[in-house]
Amino acid sequence: MIKILFLYGTIGITFHTKVRKMLPIDFPEECRACSLMFAYKEIELLYDIAVLLSSSENIKESIEKGMRMLKHHGYLDRCALFLLNDDKTLLEPYASIDLTPQQKSMAIYKIGEGATGLAAKSAEPIVIENIHNNINYLNKMGALHTSLISYVAVPIIQKDGVVGVISANLRKEAPLDFDEIVRMLTILGSISLGALNVHRRFSKEKEDIQDLKTYYRDEMLSNYKFENIIGKSTVMQQIFSILETVAPSDATILVRGETGTGKELIAAAVHNISPRKNGPFIKLNCAAISETLLESELFGHEKGAFTDAKEMRKGRFELADGGTLFLDEIGDITPALQVKLLRILQEKEFERVGGTKTIKTNVRLVAATNRNLEEMVKKGEFREDLFYRLNVIPVNLPPLRDRYEDIQLLIEHYLKKYMREHHKEMYFSKAALEILLEYPWPGNIRELQNTMERIVLICPQGELQPEMLNHVMPFNFQKMHMPQEVAEIPKKREEAADNGQEIPKTTGGHTPFAKNSLQEIEKEAILKALIENRGIQTKAAKQLGMTPRQIGYKIKKYEIEL
Repeated sequence: MIKILFLYGTIGITFHTKVRKMLPIDFPEECRACSLMFAYKEIELLYDIAVLLSSSENIKESIEKGMRMLKHHGYLDRCALFLLNDDKTLLEPYASIDLTPQQKSMAIYKIGEGATGLAAKSAEPIVIENIHNNINYLNKMGALHTSLISYVAVPIIQKDGVVGVISANLRKEAPLDFDEIVRMLTILGSISLGALNVHRRFSKEKEDIQDLKTYYRDEMLSNYKFENIIGKSTVMQQIFSILETVAPSDATILVRGETGTGKELIAAAVHNISPRKNGPFIKLNCAAISETLLESELFGHEKGAFTDAKEMRKGRFELADGGTLFLDEIGDITPALQVKLLRILQEKEFERVGGTKTIKTNVRLVAATNRNLEEMVKKGEFREDLFYRLNVIPVNLPPLRDRYEDIQLLIEHYLKKYMREHHKEMYFSKAALEILLEYPWPGNIRELQNTMERIVLICPQGELQPEMLNHVMPFNFQKMHMPQEVAEIPKKREEAADNGQEIPKTTGGHTPFAKNSLQEIEKEAILKALIENRGIQTKAAKQLGMTPRQIGYKIKKYEIEL
């Protein structure tokens, strides 16, 4: 059922009419054929408009094209789509045809004002059969041709109520009656607003993603710069100075160092202070991917290139175009891939796996490895020409044990970070901090970071004492800070238990890891080693598996007189 409010002069008359699903039996044959022809044409035309709206990014322009298509086929003339403003008090034109900019600025209606406003207020179609003698037609859109005698305003209704109105002027010779025009405008208004809502939603999501991307990029730019990397030692400052000099260029950088020294952090900082900072920063660990998949990860593949290649996929070199590509563990790539990598560094081009099209790429490469590439070159495991291509700007990151000045800064940084994350307050005693400073950190920054998180999670709040570290530090830390005799006690206890023998105990019956006995045994072992080595600390330290600095600290701690 369609309820239409017809306005005759100044009097409104409401009546109901069925949407015609079949033509009356006594309908003249010529008229029946003519009406059916219009029905098919109408459906086909609306379908074409729907396709147009769904395939275009400029929705306003597409809606106006749809209106012009209806005008071209004689269904209507001047047409406009009005939308409610944010306050839901005014109808403002969004898309229209045959209206000048001045007419558009005038065509704004309050709810209930004129035929257009009345359609929004009543949520019913409004039809004015003769606009020339009806006071409800306000003619805000300006002068009309005398052949335009009717006006139709149809509300666009969604689940929240009326959201807009679509209107049109009609000629006397229009091929459809008012019932059919209302139906056509209802469909046009619905699909137009549907396309507009989808477009707005996608635009909002795109804007949100862009804002999020900008936020994360700004965060990365602020966090991953050399001035924000913890490294006040002389050796690190020298490295930062070199990289700040070469970062503006496109020169390939080879970062070398032990695992956990922060090679990826350096690569990100180089990217963020370079002219490529607004481009992508793509990274790939070459050792973490199987040989068969690594080529596809680097260069991409075409659909059907191999069994699981169900669609085309871009590789890291293609994704990093205009930015920086960080390849970690570069020493682990196979000889076959070394050849392809050499080509892309020389020619700046490649083909996807299974493809024939040559793809150009503009990528700044930062490579990293913890392997001895020179030795690999001698053995024939790594191409010499590729090594020279990668080693344009060599950067050797020192292990943490050679950055003594930075260790305390890193400890304080990660302790604060994890205290904030886990809502705890704690601090190291002087003795505990000195133990951490003396530890060589074989896993470098990564080991220190993990250890700090473990300390914050496991240890109680407040002051952290040396004995607490035994519960959270790695086994090699415990071995380093315990004399060999003490370190071997757990093993001896296990062997005795397995053989059914009495489990050895320390003096006083304490377990070997009791706090007091541990310090007593350690002191006795140091005294014994010093006596055996005639007071020479370096020899005593070597016998106990300590560094000279560590044994010096212990001698001072236990007040051992030499």
